[in-house]
Amino acid sequence: MGTDVAAPHNDRRVERGNRTRRLVLRRAVDVASVEGLEGLSLGRLAGELELSKSGVFALFGSKEDLQLAAVRAATKIFAEHVIEPVRDLPPGLGRLWQVCAGWLGYSRERVFPGGCFFYSAAAEFDAREGKVHDALAEARTGWFAFLEQVARDAQKSGEMAADAEVPQLVFELAAFLEMANAESVLHDEITCYDKAANAILNRLRGVATDPSALPERPRSQ
Repeated sequence: MGTDVAAPHNDRRVERGNRTRRLVLRRAVDVASVEGLEGLSLGRLAGELELSKSGVFALFGSKEDLQLAAVRAATKIFAEHVIEPVRDLPPGLGRLWQVCAGWLGYSRERVFPGGCFFYSAAAEFDAREGKVHDALAEARTGWFAFLEQVARDAQKSGEMAADAEVPQLVFELAAFLEMANAESVLHDEITCYDKAANAILNRLRGVATDPSALPERPRSQ
């Protein structure tokens, strides 16, 4: 009988720990997007969220563990806003455009208050070595691989010219996206998103077998 009583208690404790972990990580990714991953500290997060320091320290063994967990949490949030909404769309340039439009929306709407979490974190860690650098590099590689797969699917569907250079196309699309994010964050304005969207659509029309299938211009959000 003692075991029966203990089990629900343990379950509640685990759930409280999970809720605390989610709360801490949501705050951590928001702070890191503005101040960088080096701006994170377990004590600071505990104080800001009015949590016990010992409880927060029990969830994350070190600052590096917190940083790595923040990267994983940010990857999940990014996927929810950019990747998941297009998974069930039919292959083609329309889907590729929606991926890009979703990324612009993710940055413009400040899913992370500092703009794209990964743009900021990569600039902070790109010349360093270590686990955090590797985690960020892996996340970026995964994003580029997804973007390239969507582009190749569009090519296989016949909507993209067979001789289009997919890696070059993906590189240019990502550059337009990141420039819009950088300009918006630096100058606190949003017109760069329409500029990037127009540049992306022009580039997609250049490889389309039927350019008229793409929208003429983006709709301002």
